Amino acid sequence: MKLSSSVFALLCLICELVSIALFLRGFFPVPVKSSLSDKSKETDFPAEPQTGKHTPLWTVKIFYGFLKSNICVLSYVRHQALTTGSIPGFIDVVMNLNSPALLEDNLIWQAKSAGKRIIFYGDDTWVRLFPKHFMEHDGTTSFFVSDYTEVDNNVTRHLDGTLKRDDWEILILHYLGLDHIGHISGPHGSLIGPKLMEMDDIIKKIHASLISKESEGTLPNLLVLCGDHGMSETGSHGGSSEPEINTPLVLISPAFRRKAGFEEPGVLEQVDLTPTLALGLGLPISKNSVGHLIPAVFEELSLREQLRLLQINGHQLSRLLQDSNPTFHKEDGYEQFRVAEKSHGSWMTLYVDGNTSEVLSNMGKKVLKQYLEALKAMSSALSKQLGKYDMYSMIMGMIFILQVLFLLLLAMPEALSREAVVDIPLASSLLSLPFYLLCLFGSALHVLVCTSAGGPCYLCSLPWVLVFTVILLSSAFTCALVSMVARRMPTSNKTPTKGSDWTLSELDALLLIGTVGHTLSLASSSFIEEEHQTWYFLLNTLCLAIFQDVCRKYFREQRHRDEEEDRGPLLPTGAEEGPSFSPAVELGMSPGSEKWLALATPLLTLTCCRLLRSLNQTGVQWAHLPDFGHWLNSGDHKAFLSVLAAVSLVLIFLLVQRHCSLVSKIALALGLLGVYSYRAAVGNVLFPWQHSSRAVSKGTVEARFVYVFVLGILFTGVKDLLRSQVMPSAVDSGRLKSRGLWEVYSGVVLLVALLFRAHNLPTLACCLLIQTVMAQFIWKKLHYDAAQTTIMHYWFGQAFFYFQGNSNNIGTVDISVGFVGLESYVEAPAIFLTALSTYAGPLLWACHLLCFLSSQRDRAVMGLGHGSYCFALLRSIPAAFYVVLVTSLRYHLFIWSVFSPKLLYEAMHTLINTAVCLFFTFMDQERSTRP
Repeated sequence: MKLSSSVFALLCLICELVSIALFLRGFFPVPVKSSLSDKSKETDFPAEPQTGKHTPLWTVKIFYGFLKSNICVLSYVRHQALTTGSIPGFIDVVMNLNSPALLEDNLIWQAKSAGKRIIFYGDDTWVRLFPKHFMEHDGTTSFFVSDYTEVDNNVTRHLDGTLKRDDWEILILHYLGLDHIGHISGPHGSLIGPKLMEMDDIIKKIHASLISKESEGTLPNLLVLCGDHGMSETGSHGGSSEPEINTPLVLISPAFRRKAGFEEPGVLEQVDLTPTLALGLGLPISKNSVGHLIPAVFEELSLREQLRLLQINGHQLSRLLQDSNPTFHKEDGYEQFRVAEKSHGSWMTLYVDGNTSEVLSNMGKKVLKQYLEALKAMSSALSKQLGKYDMYSMIMGMIFILQVLFLLLLAMPEALSREAVVDIPLASSLLSLPFYLLCLFGSALHVLVCTSAGGPCYLCSLPWVLVFTVILLSSAFTCALVSMVARRMPTSNKTPTKGSDWTLSELDALLLIGTVGHTLSLASSSFIEEEHQTWYFLLNTLCLAIFQDVCRKYFREQRHRDEEEDRGPLLPTGAEEGPSFSPAVELGMSPGSEKWLALATPLLTLTCCRLLRSLNQTGVQWAHLPDFGHWLNSGDHKAFLSVLAAVSLVLIFLLVQRHCSLVSKIALALGLLGVYSYRAAVGNVLFPWQHSSRAVSKGTVEARFVYVFVLGILFTGVKDLLRSQVMPSAVDSGRLKSRGLWEVYSGVVLLVALLFRAHNLPTLACCLLIQTVMAQFIWKKLHYDAAQTTIMHYWFGQAFFYFQGNSNNIGTVDISVGFVGLESYVEAPAIFLTALSTYAGPLLWACHLLCFLSSQRDRAVMGLGHGSYCFALLRSIPAAFYVVLVTSLRYHLFIWSVFSPKLLYEAMHTLINTAVCLFFTFMDQERSTRP
């Protein structure tokens, strides 16, 4: 079966994408859950030792009700942790965008079942998680991060009236403004101070109201003040740095003993709050809770009551441990709990007998200590056991990914040949005996695994027809690989395949070694955290290699040319390429000076890259250090940022407009003006006639103004692409198609300019500048082939991914761009805009490559196929290596904080590359069908 290189690359990427999805399904474990049905009940807990009584929990509760105030945005993941006491799986982060109802046993359900009346105001995620649980609620969307005033005012406006009422036991307030300000301007922005003072006043009001309601003979109230996460230096969260994972927890109640002086606060786990609140309110602990009681909360209870609560907590943890760990009896915490229970029984014997000696007190304190140690050990064991890997799905996904990689490598000579056609011996493989043997073996293995699997197995839950289809495809791929290997084996009488005998130049060797070297560097957690340093080094090395090529082409080889050729351009642009933009002519310089501009291009690229490195600190080791971006975003330098943003937008226009029609040029100019107006509206930059103290807005109107011009430019480009299909002349059709592609590219640039923060606009300008000078003086003049040009574009795209301020940490994803121009949260546009902004660097370089190769009419037929194939290969090498690495290091200390986020980034990058190759294939097929 013969396929063009572009179609072959696209099919390989689609298979790889499905395989990665299967691997992810098996890798991200299902969180620890009890297999027991229903919710926790008081009757589930054991009787008190010796007495045999099931003491009702309400008889030992210490709080009447509680008021919980959150001042940070609480995502679905942390909602789940705080209300169920369980640790969510890593993949639960995606549920943050669409939170379903929480069916798992949780504190809110237990409180409602016990007849407690609950009121909620704030983040509407609570309302979606706990439908019909609140007697009164008023939710506001947590995803519209540009709003930091109305979201809080909507909570505070209910406060005075609610505090005066006495028809509720639990009041939950969730303030979002502080988190939104962090996403907008970071933890050191000018808006942070006033917002903290506002929160201080609210806490004072609540505390004063609760004190005024205290009376003799009633149980005291409890005020819980907490945040679900911290904030990094960039205002994001979701990573594993100390500022992100540490947050204060304050419990205020008359039930606590006053202590003189100030003590160093202790460190608690977030999941410990759930069992503490549950037993403090006389409620059963959630069945899947992995936390343990906070001892300081129950210090004022009698020793018997403290031991009883610890026994209940220990019994719940031991049952969860038995249910989730087949070797539970080997856990130290489980054995310690059994010993503590026996000691508790001995203590109760003395207590029931009326013993009041000091021996009883000392023995009780010893039992208390034993319980606490056992609870901590069991809680730690459960926390570490996040779930069980689905090894069957992981191994099958890994095998499919490796098959795709080997297929791409074996097809390299044909895919990069002049014909750009790959011959896959699929038909002959389907008729071979090994194919049927492999199908039989795969089916038997599947039945064996599914009948003996002791843990979760996704593939075993799929329909047999679908699984058998996968087995057929995998067997066919294996046979085809063997056939291709046999075909590549050298023989004495074999004639070389036409177009497949290519040689390896010095630059090819550099690109190959750099790509493989970067892939191997991912084996270390430190290299993953600081991966940007690898790409910066490779980019600098590439610029030096290009500089060497320029010197060789323009100087050393020039001495062997005739004097006539020495006076003119070394490699003049052919007439068949159409009119080409020449910076030398535009600047009034002689054509012979282009070689000096070519010589300066690598040096200019190095300079731009060095400046961009100082703009955004990324990674882990040095992310906390101040960078130029922090300096620009401080309030004192807003004027300088305004000038820099304006200059960058002007440069963007000059670099992009030269390929556009007149209508698109006007739309681009107005759109870029709208970008500046949007940034001025949200308070990032200033117009000359504005004052820095002016009120800021959401900038919705200005952003939508830009969207209109983006759609207009894209429409113009698509129209030219469609018109090129009916042009009678191939030359006119090619010229119109090239212009259409460049206009589409201009529309993407305008959209990216809108989404980028003001201090990142120089990054976009430098990206376009490097693309322009490299295209004019390097890729055209030095006649690099399509494969070399593609690899360079890929390297630049990867480097600019980090120049934007991204990293392999999920916390660096800027979610605020998902709400540019929106009045409320809309899921699809928010996801699209966030993904576009995050991967703007790789996407812009991929789009530029498509436009550049399409404009080179002398090699466009094979160039697009070669480019698509190289993109697929460059993506498959790190993806295959990384899934093997993650499988082998699945019990590594940093598997969740370092390797798992990187795995998600690799999966998303593969999806982006698949979309790029789809467009490459579409353009390649159109060109190949035209006579």
